[in-house]
Amino acid sequence: MQNSPNSALTQVVREVAQPLTGANTDYDALMDFIGDARVVLLGEATHGTHEFYQARAQITSRLIREKGFSAVAVEADWPDAYRVNRYVRDISDDATGEEALSGFKRFPVWMWRNLDVLAFVEWLGGHNQRLPEGGRQAGFYGLDLYSLYASIEAVISYLEKVDPEAAERARYRYSCFDHYGEESQSYGYAAEFGLSQSCEDEVINQLIELQRHTAKYMKRDGRLAEDEFFYAVQNARLVKNAELYYRSMFQDRVSSWNVRDRHMAETLGELIAYLDKQGGRTNVVVWEHNSHIGDARATTMGQEGELNVGQLVRERYGNEAVLIGFSTYTGTVTAASAWNAPYERKRVRSALAGSYEKLFHETMGQRDFLVLWRGNQMASSALLGPRLERAIGVIYLPQTERISHYFRARMPEQFDAVIHFDETLAVEPLDRTSLWESGEEVPETYPYAV
Repeated sequence: MQNSPNSALTQVVREVAQPLTGANTDYDALMDFIGDARVVLLGEATHGTHEFYQARAQITSRLIREKGFSAVAVEADWPDAYRVNRYVRDISDDATGEEALSGFKRFPVWMWRNLDVLAFVEWLGGHNQRLPEGGRQAGFYGLDLYSLYASIEAVISYLEKVDPEAAERARYRYSCFDHYGEESQSYGYAAEFGLSQSCEDEVINQLIELQRHTAKYMKRDGRLAEDEFFYAVQNARLVKNAELYYRSMFQDRVSSWNVRDRHMAETLGELIAYLDKQGGRTNVVVWEHNSHIGDARATTMGQEGELNVGQLVRERYGNEAVLIGFSTYTGTVTAASAWNAPYERKRVRSALAGSYEKLFHETMGQRDFLVLWRGNQMASSALLGPRLERAIGVIYLPQTERISHYFRARMPEQFDAVIHFDETLAVEPLDRTSLWESGEEVPETYPYAV
């Protein structure tokens, strides 16, 4: 260790790292650090790690109980998450949290249909029920935009209840998508390359019409009517942005990424504004991947023109936003080998030399820990990098890991704090398969037989 080229840096980490031991007090310093922040963004270095979900749930429950946070906004589709929102607020027909999560049917289903999310949803519902009469409940909301057709259906269903004539107009406008059999990418390809007419004008006009009837629709049945109208408007906004997203997929990667993250940031802003009107100042916890909640300007992706939710939230809320990243050195992860492929329990390779993860691993005596970057000039300057950082999404390909899953970043600028778990376990799906049960053990030497 004394001869390690990183020995000076590991000493810096050792001096500022705050051990995580599983005690109830583990996140006391983080709670103090968050202070009166308006938005707390909790990341994850993979889309399938138990420890990341568990830690986010622990931190979020404390923010709700101790600091009055009243919304959890996640990297999930608006209609599916809103079904969970109805459940935790006791205004749904779902009898259990697992039923409430059954709306998550689209790949990657394990991201939200897993044991850790189920436990948190049940806790959140119980917390809301235990509140005194008039206490402010905490809701559960989705920020993503993949639910083009489900959101179309939700808008029409809402209008059928409150304004059947408007529902017919909406059905006519959205029929523009009918030729594609709910294949959103097929629509995007045909519209972008002029093989069919774009639905852009139709989805914009539908959103405008809904917004014009705000006063009419929100006066019907008090608070519940207001919530249902807000839900419908957000679905209409999602359809508008999803239409643009699927067309932009065939332009370049940066364009589609930016459309998606702008939509998520816009949805977060609309949610905060709406909840502010309902019950005063709203504080929100966001659960998304590190690549979305870490400031893109501190990464190579930002240098290539990408922006993300973390950057947009920082620009809007300044120090009232706290960005918290997560990392791991090795372990297992739930992920697939290709889009729409079956999910597996995969072995996560040990982190590469020159990475933040490897550096954290070499901090002997500190297996799991928290580092607070903001306000710690010495540590921030010493570890500014740039260094390699790993990102595992819904797809994990160990054999191409350096190309597929690493990028360069300046972590102290990317996040305000980072939580490191040295060895982690795959999140357990509610729908366990024989493929997931068997796991995939990838030798460290793969693909080289040495």
